[in-house]
Amino acid sequence: MPQKLLTFQSLWSMERRHTDGYERTLEENLSMIASAGFDGISAHYTDKESVKKLAHLRAPYNLHAEAQCFPRTIDDLKPILENATTYGAHHIDIQPDVRLRTIKECVKLLDGWQRLAEQIDIPVYIETHRDRMTTDLFFTLDLLDERPNLKLLADISHYLVAREFAWPVSEENHALMHRILDHSWSFHGRVASREQVQIEISFEPHRMWVDLFMDWWRYGFASWRRRAGANDTLAFTCELGPKPYAIIGRDGNDTTDRWAESLLLKDWIQALWQEVANEEPVPRSPQ
Repeated sequence: MPQKLLTFQSLWSMERRHTDGYERTLEENLSMIASAGFDGISAHYTDKESVKKLAHLRAPYNLHAEAQCFPRTIDDLKPILENATTYGAHHIDIQPDVRLRTIKECVKLLDGWQRLAEQIDIPVYIETHRDRMTTDLFFTLDLLDERPNLKLLADISHYLVAREFAWPVSEENHALMHRILDHSWSFHGRVASREQVQIEISFEPHRMWVDLFMDWWRYGFASWRRRAGANDTLAFTCELGPKPYAIIGRDGNDTTDRWAESLLLKDWIQALWQEVANEEPVPRSPQ
């Protein structure tokens, strides 16, 4: 089987948070996600009963799962690994819920999580995210200097906002982002601007930012294809979050249809993957 892209939809993104107070059930959301052609979902994996219920509901749809977690200590990861092993997961996404000041403090946690991760067959990645260990681009690059084999899950929207890259983005800043992408083994997808972590991708004035992110994801896909095995799968999660991530109007509701934009992003990403696959075929493994 050749390398393959899997597109996931975040369950958090399915929250409406509309002023009418209506929220779809989990069953309704899973049905929508599967019917739209997604390959999996992203969900919190901390609570065993919730994970068990999700596994039961997604099984008929053959949906994969991204196991999100927010550990603060080494031992906090243990129940997540147990849940993922018992109920299945394509990969585990760690958002390290600590704000440590030194590399030394961080690598102690990272090394502990790595030792635990080596006990299971499910990949474990560290997400780039604000208000987490990886909140700062430069600090995360320093972590990579200290642990070159660290596997990231790239949500690069956070770095564009946090650093407020000037437009056009300089070659120096592109190089910094490329280094993050060269260590990324999965992706979370939203489009940011310098000022907002999530902008409406269907608005034509935002096209410049959409194109920027598509170029970064193109680079990331090509980089992953060179590093990954011939039969590996890459997960890209559409993660257009509800307010306060989503921009709202004076009525308190989204300025756009986030579900429609999630489908649009999925289509763009699948087309981008195919373009990269056609342009940069992976060499055959030696026989």
